[in-house]
Amino acid sequence: MRLLWIGLLSVSTLFATPIVLPENFQADFIQKITNAKKKSITYSGKVRFSDRNLLKWEYLKPTKKEVCTDGFELLVVDHDLEQVSFYLINKAFNLPAILKKAKPFKDKKTVFIAKYEGREYTLQIDRKGRLSRVAYYDDLENTVLIIFDKMKYGKGKLKPESMKCNYPENYDVIRG
Repeated sequence: MRLLWIGLLSVSTLFATPIVLPENFQADFIQKITNAKKKSITYSGKVRFSDRNLLKWEYLKPTKKEVCTDGFELLVVDHDLEQVSFYLINKAFNLPAILKKAKPFKDKKTVFIAKYEGREYTLQIDRKGRLSRVAYYDDLENTVLIIFDKMKYGKGKLKPESMKCNYPENYDVIRG
């Protein structure tokens, strides 16, 4: 799991690109991370985005984790380890800024390339114009592919309690 998820933080409707993100969305996801030796790990779960910068990833397989952020702090709850980690975000994946840089790839209408802060992103949208895939290389030169499924775009904010990571009081707490 990479801190890519941090980045879906400041998502808003964009005018400069055909890729439009709503006020909120919910989707299933698959995240595949492949290293230079072609070894990979695949995570799956659910994601929710709301209120311009609230993001919650629920990893269900192969391990149960929750990752929540408000754009300033990242909270990772590892239920298998019974551990909670808090991190301040110093460099987030800024999806709106990336989408503003997105240019159609050749003559394709659903594939876009964006160069942002020295990194290249490949973005794909579905037939309805909803974000369906994001691919890039992370800081460790791993290939990261995120595939969204059952994407539901919505208006307004999601319920605040649905955006929080919850954990028992007996979990170990780490502040990083």
